[in-house]
Amino acid sequence: MRGTVLYAPGDVRFEERDDPKIIDATDAVIRTVATCVCGSDLWDYQGINLVEQPTPFGHEYVGIVEEVGDGVQNVRPGQFVIGSFFSSDNTCPHCKNGYQSNCLHREFVGAGGCQAEKIRVPLADGTLVATPVVPDEKYIPSLLACSDVMGTGWYAAVAAEVRPGDTIAVVGDGAVGLCAVIAAKELGASRIIAMSRHASRQKLAREFGATAVVAERGEDGVTRVKEMTGGIGADRVLECVGDERSMQQALRSTRPGGNVGFVGVPHDVTLDGTELFYSHVGLRGGPAPVRRFLPDLIDRVLSGRINPGKVFDLTLPLSEVAAGYSAMHEHRAIKTLLKP
Repeated sequence: MRGTVLYAPGDVRFEERDDPKIIDATDAVIRTVATCVCGSDLWDYQGINLVEQPTPFGHEYVGIVEEVGDGVQNVRPGQFVIGSFFSSDNTCPHCKNGYQSNCLHREFVGAGGCQAEKIRVPLADGTLVATPVVPDEKYIPSLLACSDVMGTGWYAAVAAEVRPGDTIAVVGDGAVGLCAVIAAKELGASRIIAMSRHASRQKLAREFGATAVVAERGEDGVTRVKEMTGGIGADRVLECVGDERSMQQALRSTRPGGNVGFVGVPHDVTLDGTELFYSHVGLRGGPAPVRRFLPDLIDRVLSGRINPGKVFDLTLPLSEVAAGYSAMHEHRAIKTLLKP
């Protein structure tokens, strides 16, 4: 088969790789129907994360089950499935508590590289969710979004404890931030402030449910949110970037007693304990337990209630994956969908 390999910053290649095989009885092998480039992939592409050797890449996927191990009971060949970037048995104490991304037996599905024609998924029974039938092509982008960015945006809202009537601010206008707008609306927020400087993303944020847009960043962004909330701050802030400035902006935009849900992978983020202590702001975040939300999100997509697939504004053949990375790196695309 063929798949994506990152050799060095900016050096993405599409080349022949070994076909994935069943290793453990709980594995499944999937033929991908669609995969994509994630904003977090750009940390490595840009050299912010060190790449020491050629590495298979990608961690988002939907596809058709081709083969399962002898121990797999819940999925079968021929089914269309969506799964999380972390495998989970869905039975351990952490899974039962709703944190499948911290499963005691988790593996990073992306370790094998999901920007490929086929992938191996460990712990298939606890990781994959099958649709009732193979879905219509029109649903594929939104179902693919559920494998990460929609599930991650949803977790940002859940972690921040978004409630009906809340005022929400979303820091970050990438695919996760835009999906967090969807989540905030679905959970009943009455005001959703999207923090974005890009016209195309502002437009999509409003389409997804944002009631206002703030273009300012950093302390200027904090000031604008405070002005819009009578000097108080937002009830919940969803941090979807992962750098020092975005985290500070999120914390300082939140009212006392409010919460920040942070899902941007942190890079060089430090928090002042004294400032946090006196802010009365709560923090919760981490890798999204996407598996926890998949059945509900899939139902919302197939019923037409949400359409997160609109975050894909560039579709390319998988063989042109390098162009997809370049487009996102240069901000010519929000998110690239790849079709084998």
